[in-house]
Amino acid sequence: MVQSLNAAALKTLTTLLLRPSLTVPHLSVPSVSCIDYASLRRHAGIRAIAFDKDNTLTAPYDELLHPLARNGLQEALATFGVENVAILSNSAGTLDDPGGKDADAIEKKLGIAVIRHQTKKPGGLEEVLSHFGLTDPAEVCMVGDRLLTDIVFGNLYGMMTIHVLPLCTGADNAKDNTIAKVLRSVENKVLYGEWFGGRMLRRRGTTPHKIWKGTPSLSTGEFTFLGEITENGVKKSI
Repeated sequence: MVQSLNAAALKTLTTLLLRPSLTVPHLSVPSVSCIDYASLRRHAGIRAIAFDKDNTLTAPYDELLHPLARNGLQEALATFGVENVAILSNSAGTLDDPGGKDADAIEKKLGIAVIRHQTKKPGGLEEVLSHFGLTDPAEVCMVGDRLLTDIVFGNLYGMMTIHVLPLCTGADNAKDNTIAKVLRSVENKVLYGEWFGGRMLRRRGTTPHKIWKGTPSLSTGEFTFLGEITENGVKKSI
């Protein structure tokens, strides 16, 4: 599947110039398996999880759950139930997926719903809330590997936002969308790099969540993403 131009993201650029903190997640972890889902439910009032797909749960344009994401998805399902865990992708389930064929195949492989939406992230709020039967975006946690789409989308509407590193690098990432690959690297370098702008963004943080105010921890460990810049724009150290 080839992704079309993301008009929603382009329209948001002006907003980002005025509010660059929208790119800053509430939490950054190496993978979805490093999230404490029970804590999300108990301490942040989260009732539903929306995962990005490519490089968050699976390799790009693949239908199989990536080994590094297996424990995370299992914990999310055990905590929230299958009806409250879904995929919000900018490929499957969009107008780039005629008839929803890719979305149907992914649902069969992963066992969770793919939310159908016409406007790509950072659009699609109505479809997300409708799918989960919710009215308050603060009860949704958006998890993904892209700052300009996944994280900006969640922050725009007051969701909890969690940024993860891409699951695949190098040859394993060969099928990734070229534009997405380049933009992801730039995004991560801007936010996590040791330059004055990145340090300022991290220090100021993002818009506070309605319920969670920074404690207790929502991850399964302490992680830092500062230091040497790599292919994906950030080097993790645990």
